[in-house]
Amino acid sequence: MNSTQSPKKNLLAQSDPQTLLRIRHTCAHILAMAVQSLFPETKVTIGPWTETGFYYDFDRPTPFTPEDLEKIEAEMRRIVRANLPIIREVVNREDIRAEITALQEPYKQEILDSIPADEPITRYFIGSPDGGVASYPELEPSLINPVTVPPTEVWWDICAGPHLNFTGDIHPDAFALLSVAGAYWRGDETKSQLQRIYGTAWETPDQLQAYLEQKEEAKRRDHRKLGQELDLFSIQEDAGGGLVFWHPKGARMRLAIEDYWRSAHLAAGYDLLYTPHVANVELWKTSGHVDFYRENMFDPIEVDAQQYQLKPMNCPFHVLTYQNQLHSYRELPIRWAELGTVYRYERSGVLHGLMRVRGFTQDDAHIFCLPEQVAREILGVLNLTEKILSDFGFPEYEVNLSTRPAKSVGTDDIWQLATEALLEALNTKGWNYVTDEGGGAFYGPKIDIKIKDAIGRLWQCSTIQVDFNLPERFDMNYVAADGSRQRPIMIHRAIFGSLERFFGILVENYAGNFPLWLAPVQIRLLPVSDAQRSYAEATAQQLQERGFRVEVDASGDRLGKQIRTAELEKIPVAAVVGKREVDSQTLSIRTRRSGDLGALTVPEVVEKLQGAIAQKSVC
Repeated sequence: MNSTQSPKKNLLAQSDPQTLLRIRHTCAHILAMAVQSLFPETKVTIGPWTETGFYYDFDRPTPFTPEDLEKIEAEMRRIVRANLPIIREVVNREDIRAEITALQEPYKQEILDSIPADEPITRYFIGSPDGGVASYPELEPSLINPVTVPPTEVWWDICAGPHLNFTGDIHPDAFALLSVAGAYWRGDETKSQLQRIYGTAWETPDQLQAYLEQKEEAKRRDHRKLGQELDLFSIQEDAGGGLVFWHPKGARMRLAIEDYWRSAHLAAGYDLLYTPHVANVELWKTSGHVDFYRENMFDPIEVDAQQYQLKPMNCPFHVLTYQNQLHSYRELPIRWAELGTVYRYERSGVLHGLMRVRGFTQDDAHIFCLPEQVAREILGVLNLTEKILSDFGFPEYEVNLSTRPAKSVGTDDIWQLATEALLEALNTKGWNYVTDEGGGAFYGPKIDIKIKDAIGRLWQCSTIQVDFNLPERFDMNYVAADGSRQRPIMIHRAIFGSLERFFGILVENYAGNFPLWLAPVQIRLLPVSDAQRSYAEATAQQLQERGFRVEVDASGDRLGKQIRTAELEKIPVAAVVGKREVDSQTLSIRTRRSGDLGALTVPEVVEKLQGAIAQKSVC
């Protein structure tokens, strides 16, 4: 696994996660303190840390403006420079309830009521609650420096922590407020609409600057923006949110991705399936989805007095296919793969381009195998995953191994066998991984793979999961060597995860400058005048017959503008066709990477293009 990183990416990764967590959580509280200091009418709700920063949700009668954010950020820096103590206090439930009532903070009240009766209630002060010398119960005695705090410099919130010990532990130039967005209380569209202020915080100003530069680069690469500019896809709101419409150029790319995927799986010993988009809801009751996944499923529709359900998963369909006939142990392992479109109800507030949609295609595969085959099959999946991700330009990734949670199905022996099989496969590959103790699914342990893109961001894509639940629920079996009926082991795996989401990641990773083999238009012919159009069109036909995705510029623009348009549309290869090229039966080739290559015959162009495509390289 390639571990090469640029210095800037290392800069973002060098902080201890626990340190960043405390910095960001403390910044969230400082943000709330600053807001209520400047805008006393504001009510606070919750303010967690995030992977790259923090946010806080506020209930305020008027919207926050960009000027307000500047004032809030300045007030936050004043609080940081004041180096106020941060003090943890365990409180009595009824005492704190009375204080909240006096403050007229209804959201704090609701948060208090949601804390289980057997859990302690803690709050964190910024500033000393008695306005005098602060005490620090969390600090070692040698670290305590008494600080006298003015009575007005005190703010608190119910919180489980953790936090820093002083506001001054945050560098005043290592955090920034980013934006304001709408949010619903508790994420419920029927409840109060709030204003969410987002921020980011780091240990050093250099880290902050690196993050802000990365964020600007991410905006430039945004797949929604590029998808529109390159005419790849659209989300048509008239058809309902979260549904993807593939335009011709995007469809060409999708076909290239799907063709590659199918070929790779057939070569790896998989067979392909096609299954329906709906099924009787009873199937989803048997699988457990109605019990455990109901809120993410669309409502059933009635057909011939039966309830039909849009499928949220492909797994039960593959199980039914397996059960269509009795299998012998000699047939196992069985590997079935499908590009199956599934439908999930996502709230409108979380929909995001191709990254979060309501209808998407999973590159699902399921392996049914014997217990002694599990380790070998997992290794095969890892090898295939490595090949596919590398071919798409993702040689760097992080790996997590998630083990048995407290609530699970299956015997101790089978969990141990499955976990050891995952470990054996990872160790055979020589991959570094992080163990997430208790983070597995209730039905089995799993491996999750996050790919790293060109600007250092991690994206969860591939997953490999061992399942003891569905074979039990559907009473799956095979005929063992001794004639008995035994349960097969079921392995779920996806490499892209969602084809739509993976497509969005590809757009952002390459900033639309796709390698030749993926580009929706691989070569565009640019006739200098109408006199060369017939030669250009005849040549394009030859190239199309050889399997290339080709266009002829029909705009009638001057050559300079045609070249500029091809560059803006990120066409990998442009071929100028003028009188000289017609006379010599050649094409003057310009490539995105190498510039002018001079005049080449059509067979020479074909040879160069085929070589670049075979190597999955940029042209």
